[in-house]
Amino acid sequence: MRHLAFLFLALAGSSLAQQPPYDVFPPAEPPYYRVRYAASTKPGELVFPVNYTVWLPPGVKVLRGLIVHQHGCGEGSCKSGLTGAFDLHWQALAQKHGCALMSPSYEQPDKANCQLWCDPRNGSDTAFQKSLTELGAKSGHPELATVPWALWGHSGGGHWAGGMVLLHPERVAAAWLRSGVPPVKAAEGKPAPYTISNAACLVPVMCNLGTKEGVTDKTNRFAGVWPGVETFFTTMRAKGALICVSADPLTSHECGNQRYLAIPWLDACLTARLPATGGNPLKLMPAADAWIAPLHTGGATVIAPVPAAKFAGPTERTVWLPNELIAKAWAQYVKDSAVTDVTPPPAPMNLRVRGNELSWEATADLESGLASFIIERDGQFLANVPEQGKNPFGRPIFQNLQYSDTPSQPLVQMRFTDAKVVAGKTHQYRVIAVNTVGLRSK
Repeated sequence: MRHLAFLFLALAGSSLAQQPPYDVFPPAEPPYYRVRYAASTKPGELVFPVNYTVWLPPGVKVLRGLIVHQHGCGEGSCKSGLTGAFDLHWQALAQKHGCALMSPSYEQPDKANCQLWCDPRNGSDTAFQKSLTELGAKSGHPELATVPWALWGHSGGGHWAGGMVLLHPERVAAAWLRSGVPPVKAAEGKPAPYTISNAACLVPVMCNLGTKEGVTDKTNRFAGVWPGVETFFTTMRAKGALICVSADPLTSHECGNQRYLAIPWLDACLTARLPATGGNPLKLMPAADAWIAPLHTGGATVIAPVPAAKFAGPTERTVWLPNELIAKAWAQYVKDSAVTDVTPPPAPMNLRVRGNELSWEATADLESGLASFIIERDGQFLANVPEQGKNPFGRPIFQNLQYSDTPSQPLVQMRFTDAKVVAGKTHQYRVIAVNTVGLRSK
């Protein structure tokens, strides 16, 4: 107890002012809003400082929901949460459904105990809900405190998101758990397991991980991820839960290309579950649309999903999928981590030219995000912006990506300087968006 009391005091003392690496972040000017809470010394409350940033779709009159992008454990992952609300791809999902996009950043000191925030029962649930009320007041959207949630979490963030499903199933439209799940079986030295209610089984949940996290590689530091996921999945599925496993054949703990399945999957769930009018309860997933497939955790052969009505046999080792489109995307993803997209991205907007400086705006392709922009001058190719996108964990992307699936700092801007402009000559410029499968906009 002396050690725990000392931890509380030490963390509280360090939280009066933001400390590196959490003191560098993009400004939160409308449509972005931010609140920050210092660490608490009270038992049961959050022992780390936390920073909540939310983005609101411009022009939205009444919010329909909130999408939460929750980072994982460790100082680097926690720092990455500072940019999550600025991700253009996730904003496209939020925009489509009239939802706010939130990214928390828990200011966890290096090597501190991650369970003190990623288990929502340790104060992060209360702090999160408090932030919704305050951010709702700041933004002029008080409904933010009561709208449904779609939760995405990586590693410890998956533990957090899954815990919130089990604690608040009536508020959660869907949850995507990448490389982390909450405990549902008692284990010595581990957090107390959660109770699985009938309501929690009605929430669509995707357990996503890399096969190198204990599926095909059982020797590395992340080999314990799959046993935990398997226990969570089989326990939930045995109770009839709407749950799936998608094992990425190319990755370990890094997020890889998971967003190209996660965003369409959440899109399908939000389309089915969000009520047309705020204040009404979440709708049930339509059973007639569901597809079923045998659990797949590796190998080139994937048994194709079938409509749930045509599936015969026990379902304990099967995965549930919301509809045919997502079922086909899942079958491709677990085979090679690719997800087909045949639709071009939206065209850029509001191109402005001041001297030789170009700036513009663009909405990301919902299916495939943004990889780059092509600049044309007088009908001829001039440049790619950026010249080469950076992403060590998957497809190159315009904003670059960090380990926990968030843009890198400083944020990449939609700007270009034409250093080859001819003085005194009038030029005509065009900007074309390119998504991550190489398709071009108008």
